[in-house]
Amino acid sequence: MNDYRRIADLVAEDIASGRLRPGDRLPPQRAFARRRRIAPSTAGRVYAELVRRGLVVGEVGRGTFVRAAAPPSGRALAEPATAAPVNLELNYPVMDGQSELLGDALTPLLRPDVLADATRTAPAAGTPRAREAVAALLARECGGGRSGAWSPAPDRILFTGNARQAIAGALASLSRPGGRVGVESLTYPLVKEIAERLSVTLVPLASDEEGILPAALETAHRRAPLSALYVQPTLHNPTSLTTTGRRRQELADAVRRLGLPVVEDRIWSFLHADAPPPLAAYAPERTYVVDGLSKRVAPGLTVGFLVLPMPMPTAMPTAVQTPVPVPVPASAGAPGTGSGGSHVAATLRSGGWTASRFALEAAVRWIEDGVVDRLVAAKRADAARRQRLVAEHLDGFAVRADPYGYYVWWELPPPWRADTFTAAAAERGIAVTPGSAFAVGPGAAPDAVRLGLASAPPPDLAAALRTLAEAARHG
Repeated sequence: MNDYRRIADLVAEDIASGRLRPGDRLPPQRAFARRRRIAPSTAGRVYAELVRRGLVVGEVGRGTFVRAAAPPSGRALAEPATAAPVNLELNYPVMDGQSELLGDALTPLLRPDVLADATRTAPAAGTPRAREAVAALLARECGGGRSGAWSPAPDRILFTGNARQAIAGALASLSRPGGRVGVESLTYPLVKEIAERLSVTLVPLASDEEGILPAALETAHRRAPLSALYVQPTLHNPTSLTTTGRRRQELADAVRRLGLPVVEDRIWSFLHADAPPPLAAYAPERTYVVDGLSKRVAPGLTVGFLVLPMPMPTAMPTAVQTPVPVPVPASAGAPGTGSGGSHVAATLRSGGWTASRFALEAAVRWIEDGVVDRLVAAKRADAARRQRLVAEHLDGFAVRADPYGYYVWWELPPPWRADTFTAAAAERGIAVTPGSAFAVGPGAAPDAVRLGLASAPPPDLAAALRTLAEAARHG
């Protein structure tokens, strides 16, 4: 049924024409249903579609409000107002000289014989060379060889077009329509969209300063069984929280008791060189690891990684360990097909989520030539510089940040609400993300915004932070 989308289109036309203006409150869903002569459930889908399109923000106990219009074409930070607005929603770090560095590594691909091979199709398991390269990259970044470190087995790695597809493939293979997946109460917005497409319900789990509370996970599972747990334990998006090693161990013990699989999203983890080992090091037989090159390299030509859980002996110790790979039997076929891997690989194929062979070949060259390592080092230093700008210009505000991160979580001072502050920022030529974009479940959306630090040039970022601080202080 697409009727709800048609009704959403009509509301969108009212917003575009100005009949509904930024800050206007929509009627409660039941009143909207009566006026439109539709079912309340259809009204709920209309409102959800408007939220998905970014046209409205909904806050339990307050209502649903029209978001700010698209930012003006001119820049409000300085005169003359001819440059593009400052976008602190997008968050893709790009270094000076990056294109030249990437281009040099791709030169061998232009040879006709190599190009012919690189333009063939590739299975979900990629190539042996790609699996070895990615396993080595992830092991280096996770302290390979160090006590308690994580070194993924190459035969457990599958490839997707990007990390978002790896998340979709993992959740689609672990949860049926109508299933329940536990998540942090603030989570990556595209996970909300993926869950909606899969007809999966996200269950928000309470956290503290160490990460998700294991008791909250167990309570949610007892209330109605969960299919899986999705977490971002390192540099959580949007709050920048990194779960402590102790809490990771407690979560590993909990998912083992409950028999729950875990999808660990590590797309930003490369920035945090001193983080505890991945959750996969604590529960290797339970954890699907999602990662990729979009943040390390570039968003356009990228590859996602999905590391499957390790087959383990029946008796599992609770201490952090580096799992010993269990060989895949020769009869099992391609790597990644044992221990449930064939189901995940089939899900990736049917969803059209496998990586292109050309992108895979490019990724291998960037990893083997040291390009990725150099970009990672440059982006770690760049993130630290940008965090210093935040510390300078937002001093005195309730800002949650990590010196390694490319984003911050700003809990706004009263009387600001997230939607009105987002509108005020847009009027000044600055795009920010309201807390409602990350909120899961029936609780009120926080009066906070996320600021992405990666995309704007540093001078523009500094000017934007000054402008936002002035708006927050004086309204």
